[in-house]
Amino acid sequence: MSKDKKGEKYETKDKEESKPRQKTLFEVERELEEEIKRAYINYAMSVIVARALPSVEDGLKPVQRRILYAMWLSGLTSNKPTRKCARIVGDVLGKFHPHGDQAVYDALVRMAQSFTLRYPLIEGQGNFGSIDGDPQAAMRYTEARLSKIAEEMLQDIDKQTVPFVANFDNTLKEPVLLPAKLPCLLVNGTSGIAVGMATSIPPHNLSKVIDAIVAYLKKPNITIDELAEIIEGPDFPTGALVEETGIKEMYKTGKAALVLRAKIQVEEKKNKKLLVITEIPYQVNKAELVKRIAELSKDKLKEINAVRDESARNKIRIVLETRKDANLDLIKYKLFKFTDCETKFYANWIALVKGEPKTLNLAELIKYWVEHRVEVIRNRSKFELTQAEKRLNVVEGLLQALSKIDLVIKLIKNARTIDDARKALEARLKLNREQANAILEMKLQRLTSMQRKSLEQEQKDLKIKIKKLKELLSSREAIINLIKQDLLELKKRYADLKRTKIVKPAKQVEEHELIKKEQVMVVLTARDYIKRISLAEYKEQRRGGKGTLLIKGDKVKHVFACSTLDYLLFLTERGKCFLLRAYKIPEARRYAAGRSIVNLLKVKESIKAVIKLETDSKYLVILTRKGMIKRISLNELKQVRKSGVQLIKLPTDDAVVDARIAGEDELIIATKKGLAIRFSVKELREMKRASYGVRGIKLDKDDEAVSLNVVGPADKQKSLLTVTERGYAKRSNLSEYRKTARGGKGIINVVCSARNGKVVKTEVVSGKDSILVSTAKGMLIRVKINEIREMKRATRGVKIINLKPDDKVVSVDLIEIEEANEVKE
Repeated sequence: MSKDKKGEKYETKDKEESKPRQKTLFEVERELEEEIKRAYINYAMSVIVARALPSVEDGLKPVQRRILYAMWLSGLTSNKPTRKCARIVGDVLGKFHPHGDQAVYDALVRMAQSFTLRYPLIEGQGNFGSIDGDPQAAMRYTEARLSKIAEEMLQDIDKQTVPFVANFDNTLKEPVLLPAKLPCLLVNGTSGIAVGMATSIPPHNLSKVIDAIVAYLKKPNITIDELAEIIEGPDFPTGALVEETGIKEMYKTGKAALVLRAKIQVEEKKNKKLLVITEIPYQVNKAELVKRIAELSKDKLKEINAVRDESARNKIRIVLETRKDANLDLIKYKLFKFTDCETKFYANWIALVKGEPKTLNLAELIKYWVEHRVEVIRNRSKFELTQAEKRLNVVEGLLQALSKIDLVIKLIKNARTIDDARKALEARLKLNREQANAILEMKLQRLTSMQRKSLEQEQKDLKIKIKKLKELLSSREAIINLIKQDLLELKKRYADLKRTKIVKPAKQVEEHELIKKEQVMVVLTARDYIKRISLAEYKEQRRGGKGTLLIKGDKVKHVFACSTLDYLLFLTERGKCFLLRAYKIPEARRYAAGRSIVNLLKVKESIKAVIKLETDSKYLVILTRKGMIKRISLNELKQVRKSGVQLIKLPTDDAVVDARIAGEDELIIATKKGLAIRFSVKELREMKRASYGVRGIKLDKDDEAVSLNVVGPADKQKSLLTVTERGYAKRSNLSEYRKTARGGKGIINVVCSARNGKVVKTEVVSGKDSILVSTAKGMLIRVKINEIREMKRATRGVKIINLKPDDKVVSVDLIEIEEANEVKE
C-alpha cells in the first residue's frame, strides 16, 4: 500500500510481479524429484559404463583401453625403448581420457605390477610399488612400454576390426573395444566398484584358459562342469593355495566366496623348528602381515619366539621361529584364524555385454569372447578382401598396360593433359579409373621383364588370397578353426606353470579341539563377575568344616563345576538365554575378581541359572518364582546371537529361578518353605518362546519356588539332596516322593526352622557324587554326598558348613564323579 499527495491509500504492484518472467533459451521446467532421479541415473550409468566395469569382449575398463591404445599409437611396443610415464599419461589425458592424471597413472601402474596382474600388460622401469604396500614413484621418474602379450590385445586394430568413436573433443577416434586376441578378462581378472554393483573376477592360468576355450570351440554345448575340470580354478599372481569349495559354484553362477590360504612350510635349522611362509594370498600386504604376526606373538601366538622377513625380489620368505615344544598345527591354525594367512576372495562376475552390465558364468564369458573374436576376424577378412581386390584390379591393369606398352606410351604422349591421357587409356584399353591412374603413376622401371614376372606372381597370390578370404567369410567353421590356431600359438609363446594350487577344504578344526579338556569350577558373583578356576584347587573336606575363601570384596551368586569344553547356557531372571563355551571364560586365581560377564555376553540382567548342555538334550524346562513352568525345545537355541534370545515371556512380578535340561523324564519342584511336588514332563506341552508357561505347583502367599530337578529312569536308586540357608543338608530317597498331577500343593520335603533356614537348592544325587557349597561371604566347601546320611522327608538335616552368624548359603552345585574321572582319563 502507498499514499498519494492527499494521504489517500492506494494499491501498487511490483514491476517484476506485474510482468511475467521470460524463460531463457536453455531453461526447462521440471519437478525437483524428477530432476534428481534423472541426474543420479545418468551419473550411475556413467560410472558403470565409462569407468568401473570392464567389457566382456576385451576384459578392459575404458581407462586401461585408452592407455594401451595411446601407447600403441606412440609406437611404445615391446621392442622399442621405454618412455617416461608422465608423457604417456599426458598423451592419454590430451587425446582420450577427460579425467585426472592420477587415475590414469594408477591404472598404468597396476597393469605393470607382477603381483597384481597374472600377465602384466605393461613393462615398467623404475619403482612401480611393491607387495609390501610401498607406493610407486612419481610418473616423472618411471618409464614404461607395452609388454609382448599386450601387443596381442592390439593386433589388427588398424584393419577396421573394431568400432571407433569420436574422443571427448571430437578431434580423434578411439576404439570402443580392442581386438583382444588374448582372453584378458579370464586371464587377468578384474575388480571394480560402480554405483550399486561391483565386479570381482579372479585371474586364471593362460594355458588352462586356452584349453577350455578350445574345448568349447570343439563342443559348443560343453557343460560348465566339464570346463571347470579343464581350468581347475583361479591362478593368482602371488600363488598360494585356494580351496576347491566354491570354485564350481563361481563358474556356474558367477558368485562365490573362495578361501585363499598362505603356503607354509616346516623347516629345521640347528635343532629349531621354523615355519616359513613362501606364498601369501592375493592382494595381501606382506609388511602388514609380518607386523600382525609380530603383534600376536605377544598374546595369542606366544609359541612364536621371533618373526623375520627374509623376502627378496619376486620371492617371499617370512620365517617364524617357534619354541621347542610348540604345537606347529596349533600355530598354523591360529595364523589362519587371526591373520591374513587365510582370506576370502568374493567373486562377482559382472561385466559389460554390449554396454549393459550382466552377471556371467564361465560358459557365457567364453561364449561372448569367442563371438567377439569371430566378429574381429570377419571384419579383418572383409578389410583384407577389399584391399586385395583393389590391388588385384590395379595389378591386372598394369599387366594389360605392359602387354600394349607401345599403345600406352603413344596415348599418353599425344594427350594434352593428364585427364585426356586417363580418358584415352580408359576408352582404348577398356580400363577403369583406378587402373588408368595406376598406369599413369607407373615408373619406367616397371617396364622390365622382371617387374612383369613379379606382377604376374602377385596376381596369382592375390587371387589365391581372395579365394581363401571368401571361403573364410562364408564359413563360420573356418573362422572357428582360425581362432583355435591363434589360441594355440598364444599358448606356445606365453604359457607358464600354474602358480596357485587347488586343494581340498581344510579340515574344519574348531578352537575347542585345541583346548585341553579338564574339570574346572566357574564362579559367578553378585556383581556379575565371572572366572574359571581349576577344580583341583578345591579338595573335598569333611562335613561341618569352615570351607575356603573363594573371593574377596564380592558375594558369590553361582558356583558350578564343568569341563572346559562344555557348552554353558546362561538364563537371566527375565528369561533371556545366552550360550558360551566354558574355556572362553577367562582363567583366574582363587582370590581374583574375574572378568565382568558383559565383556563375554551382551547381558543387561542378572543371571539366574547356569546349565551345562548335553549333546543328547531335547528340552529345556524353566521354573519361575511363582511356580510357573515351561517346556521349550532346544531347537529354539540353534541360533543364539551374542545379544541372546528371549525364551519365556514373564510378567513384571515374576522371575526365573531355575532351569534344567530334560527328556521324557519326571520333574521335582521344591519351594522355599520346604514343600516339593513330583510329576511327569509329559504333563507339560511343548511351547514356543513367546509363551509364559503353565502352573507347576500351587504356592502359599508367602512361599515361592526355588529349585527344579529332573528324575530320569536311571535315577531310581538316587536320593534328593536338600540344602538350606544356614548350612544344613539332608538326603531323602526318591521313592518317598510320590508322583502326582501337575499344579498340586505338593508334600513336605524338609522341615524349615530358624535353625536350618529356608531351602536354597535341591539336587538329585548318588552316594559317589560331591557338592560345592558357597556362601554370601565368599566361602566355599566341597563335601562328599556319602557324608550326608539319608533321612526321612520330615527332618531338618545335618550341618555341612560352619557359618558365621551373618553369613548364609547362596549356591549349591553338583559334581558328578563319573564325569570327573572321564575328564581325568
